[in-house]
Amino acid sequence: MSKPQKQIHLAAHFPGVNNTTVWSDPAAGSHIEFDSFVRFAQTAERAKFDFLFLAEGLRLREQGGKIYDLDVVGRPDTFTVLAALAAVTDRLGLTGTINSTFNEPYEVARQFASLDHLSGGRSAWNVVTSWDAFTGENFRRGGFLPQEERYSRAKEFLATANELFDSWQGDEIVADQATGTFLRDAKAGAFVHQGRHFDIHGQFNVPRSPQGRPVIFQAGDSEEGREFAASSADAIFSRYSTLKEGQTFYTDVKARLAKYGRRHDQLLILPAATFVLGDTDAEAAELARQVRRQQVSGATAIKHLEFVWNRDLSAYDPEGPLPDIDPDVSDEHISKGRAQVRMYRDPLAVAREWRELAAANNWSIRDLVINTGNRQTFVGSPATVAKTINDFVQADASDGFILVPHITPGGLDPFADRVVPLLQEQGVFRADYKGTTLRDHLGLTHPDEVREERVAS
Repeated sequence: MSKPQKQIHLAAHFPGVNNTTVWSDPAAGSHIEFDSFVRFAQTAERAKFDFLFLAEGLRLREQGGKIYDLDVVGRPDTFTVLAALAAVTDRLGLTGTINSTFNEPYEVARQFASLDHLSGGRSAWNVVTSWDAFTGENFRRGGFLPQEERYSRAKEFLATANELFDSWQGDEIVADQATGTFLRDAKAGAFVHQGRHFDIHGQFNVPRSPQGRPVIFQAGDSEEGREFAASSADAIFSRYSTLKEGQTFYTDVKARLAKYGRRHDQLLILPAATFVLGDTDAEAAELARQVRRQQVSGATAIKHLEFVWNRDLSAYDPEGPLPDIDPDVSDEHISKGRAQVRMYRDPLAVAREWRELAAANNWSIRDLVINTGNRQTFVGSPATVAKTINDFVQADASDGFILVPHITPGGLDPFADRVVPLLQEQGVFRADYKGTTLRDHLGLTHPDEVREERVAS
């Protein structure tokens, strides 16, 4: 008997500060005007996607002491955007990145519970930590937290927020049409938490929301991040976009679930993915080449090289050879607030490798950055892309993908119009929503039912 086909999960990422968006394209729109968010979200909902995802940065990034103006946008507050989108969508999940290092559990729990009520059960929280003191300077509790401390705080933060969500149960309120809603039990919402990072007690003032708790996402790839996801998350973002790497990550994370009493289907693995479509595979490949050159201008190439060299390279020609000087390996870095800095643990080794690649391929600085940086995940005709996505999911390299178009807000339309129908024809993606909440879309069990299962076992 053949194994039944898995259903594919699809989501859409509205990019924030990034090197993906092609700003120079006439079709590129605003990243702050609400109409952009509306069009993007409504396209995702028209295509029956599971959710829309918003990332968030807490400080404008700098390079050489100046605001890094090649990819910085004036992105509005995540909760404000998601709450507004709840009013112009009906079924699409609404996922926001909220930091656990500089926020407080009561405040975040109250905001997500409110969003879940406003959206009819469509909220999700991407729990992230902050790694650098530069970002921390914006907050009273500024400064750097070592990795183990960041995850320790994040685990307790999430556990505390869950205590607040669970302080209300469904039978603790009674609805009266004439007078409104009243507490049936004065203890509803009462909480006490004493721990290493938080010592709080009081009354949580938002009743139990449709999902009980927001869907929880996690994005860390470290050992601590994988364990955090296996113990506490409903979905984990993955950066592995090749079949073999995806399968290795998938197997590793899913294998961790049993120790926490969880089944394989209680944690979804969703890599981010870019795409370029053409009428033929050859046309798509040529378009992808053009997009990469648009994404990496000469100025962007120099800035990217400065991440590794840790020097001002503005005098170098991006169409010329790599610098013959070595990177500066001092602790003081030219870039502030950039996750990319952490990617290069040994700048001298990276510089040697890049020089060898450039010499072997006759690459300029710009050519090198184009060819060693992130490339489009899926390139081809709609049929090719649909088949590749399905192959990945059926081969357990992922449970679906979070799509990141290179044009916003209209870049999602070609995928919605040309690829989604093919996946629907194959029976691996929904033709319509079958439920109303994000948990319904993702096939996740309600927290109350999970608790009952554990008690019964």
